[in-house]
Amino acid sequence: MENEIIVGAMFASFIIFLFLGIPVAWVLGGVGVLFAGVGYFADIYLDTMTGLDFLTLGLVVNRVFKIMDNWVLVALPMFIFMGLMLDESGIAERLMKSMQELFGKVRGGLAITVTCIGIILAASTGIIGASVVLLGLLSLQPMLQQGYNKQLAVGTVAASGCLGILIPPSIMLVIMADQLALSVGDLFMGAVFPGLLLGALYIIYILVYGLVKPENTPLSQDRRDLELHVLWDVAKAVMPAVLLIFAVLGSIFAGMATPTEASGVGALGATLLAAFYRNLNIKVFFEVCKATFNTTAYIFAIFLGATCFALVLRELGGDEIIEGMLTGLPFGPYGIVMVILGFVFLLGFILDWIEITLIVLPLLAPVVSALGLDVPGYGVIDNPDLVWFVMLVAMTLQTSFLTPPVGFALFYLKGVCPPEIKLMDIYKGVVPFIILQLIGLSIVAFWPTIVTWLPSVAYN
Repeated sequence: MENEIIVGAMFASFIIFLFLGIPVAWVLGGVGVLFAGVGYFADIYLDTMTGLDFLTLGLVVNRVFKIMDNWVLVALPMFIFMGLMLDESGIAERLMKSMQELFGKVRGGLAITVTCIGIILAASTGIIGASVVLLGLLSLQPMLQQGYNKQLAVGTVAASGCLGILIPPSIMLVIMADQLALSVGDLFMGAVFPGLLLGALYIIYILVYGLVKPENTPLSQDRRDLELHVLWDVAKAVMPAVLLIFAVLGSIFAGMATPTEASGVGALGATLLAAFYRNLNIKVFFEVCKATFNTTAYIFAIFLGATCFALVLRELGGDEIIEGMLTGLPFGPYGIVMVILGFVFLLGFILDWIEITLIVLPLLAPVVSALGLDVPGYGVIDNPDLVWFVMLVAMTLQTSFLTPPVGFALFYLKGVCPPEIKLMDIYKGVVPFIILQLIGLSIVAFWPTIVTWLPSVAYN
């Protein structure tokens, strides 16, 4: 009973310090050290047998070395560099100009263009902040000038820019694979169809919205007929990004390169594309490197804090307490999975995906592995139950970028919005897309083969 109280106090302290505005890496490490002391003195003075002493913290050093010696995580800075450099290459601007004419005669065509570009950027960059800001700068003003509903415009930009956290090469999937000892290739291949499914749901919603409320999605006055040269312009704009995606993901899926090696190919390819379009110079290269270092340092600082936090939590019996609470639920295996996803969805309102991935996911994964879900793996996927579950969590974490008060995409977008768009417009605009994300999550939950089919085909 004492251990349960200490574990509960540990989680409560984490949330309180986070709301006080203290950087999350310091909160994780600090709370871990604090409750190592709480557990130690509880053993001495209360005879609680928490099983925790100060020597436990010495294990953190060993875990830190294991993190720094992990070659899979080398892919993180490489994929971050690739995404940031692609944003500097000017590919998105060319896509916007050419694809506007492709959907010029479709109501909501400009919003569909934004969604398609979001999918392409997701498969070639994966940097949420950069994608949301770039799409906002390129499309919000044209959509408002054309007479689009403000809420539809901002919702489309925010949701489309967030696809990069799911569609490979996703840095979130790299971290998840590392934390749960899964194959990065399995997660990358498993995420392809769920990511495209979300993109398709967004496009269907925009088309239906245009039919129901045509006054909110007016056609462009200067639209042109769809001619062969328009298709050629689109092909020229899309081809560089497609080739880069093929070089990175194709080499992984074909088994020609590890994710770490492919990330280096992607970083080099993005640099060459920026040079080809004459957008590369010393200043740009320096700024991209600096931004890569900052983002990587931020993630790895949280890694170190989460390592300390998770170790102390386990020594206090937190994983056993959580497992006992979940397995004691009277809902059956799939009902327990739904409860877990609901819990992750609620956490997304107050926590970033990195904290959830590093702290919560490793605690929940063993419970799911023991449920015996019998997800089809076709005899070639290692631990298909866990691969499917991780993909459900990844899709749920999509919502964490759009749900207030910590929806980072909302604040990225607000920073580049025209003054006539208020924060409440953004909140209202993302609600339909959050619902669409939950619909996509439900589809993948009911049909696990959406996740497991492609990896099985690749291995066969």
